[in-house]
Amino acid sequence: MRIHSINNGAANLRIARYIFRGEEYYGILRQGKMLSLLTLAENEEVSLPKNLEAFISQEDAQITVEKLLKTTNSRHIEAASIQLSEVQILAPVVSPPKIVCLGWNYSDHAAERKVTPPEEPVFFMKPRTAIVGPGDKIVKRSFVKELDYEGELAIVIGKRAKDVPDKDAADCIFGYTILNDVSARDFQFKDKQWTRGKGFDTFAPTGPYITTKAQLSDTRNLSIRTWVNGELRQDGTTRDMIFDVAQIIYHLSRVMTLEAGDIISTGTPSGVGMAMQPQTWLKDGDTVRIEIEGVGTLENSVEAE
Repeated sequence: MRIHSINNGAANLRIARYIFRGEEYYGILRQGKMLSLLTLAENEEVSLPKNLEAFISQEDAQITVEKLLKTTNSRHIEAASIQLSEVQILAPVVSPPKIVCLGWNYSDHAAERKVTPPEEPVFFMKPRTAIVGPGDKIVKRSFVKELDYEGELAIVIGKRAKDVPDKDAADCIFGYTILNDVSARDFQFKDKQWTRGKGFDTFAPTGPYITTKAQLSDTRNLSIRTWVNGELRQDGTTRDMIFDVAQIIYHLSRVMTLEAGDIISTGTPSGVGMAMQPQTWLKDGDTVRIEIEGVGTLENSVEAE
């Protein structure tokens, strides 16, 4: 295995990228407010990376934040905090080196589609231009007739790694977020591979936060629920994953080098619109809300082109 070691003292955070008064920052949720890490660091005369993607890749920066949170007095922390109503939350990683997704990775989803569970993970990729953030629109192009949702737990990689054994998988993880693997089913299954049907602009809503691995050390039994217009459609658990997080990283890192900021979306449970009777597709004005235990809630609405 070729991977750098990770400090077990890495910061325990729920971190976001956001806009405040026209400027981009990153910060952490703390006592119902957004604590600006850049403002806190500047006030304490400490240096931090200027953007979240650089922060993810720098272990020293994460340790610096942990120390700041332990040593800074509450008055200074309050001075660097902002009401959530004053910020616009963005996709946490806007330009990942790659977005890799899994197909048929939940036994119940494979069963609802009458697909034999795979013996090895089925990987496909989305372009980074598909990323949008919380509250952004999923754009339904006029020629897409079968638009669907897939609520998924997504891994955010924290450092470069190759050939990672199962037991060391956590070493290269920064944290977890939510990804909606939006799919144009009419294009997905028209092709022999899924790039076109999965790769439209706006087809990878992500966020709202990254929950660090220290805060979410066990991902083996997290609830995943998806609502469309308030109707519960998906009600699953990561316990039903065919390949768990460690196995996914093992298999994927045998094929390609993982890099800081990579997003790996781990598959979806049963309850997608394609499997409903009758099939029920997303339409203009629909709202999709995905909630993953310990990670947060991601909501986006559909807008016809």
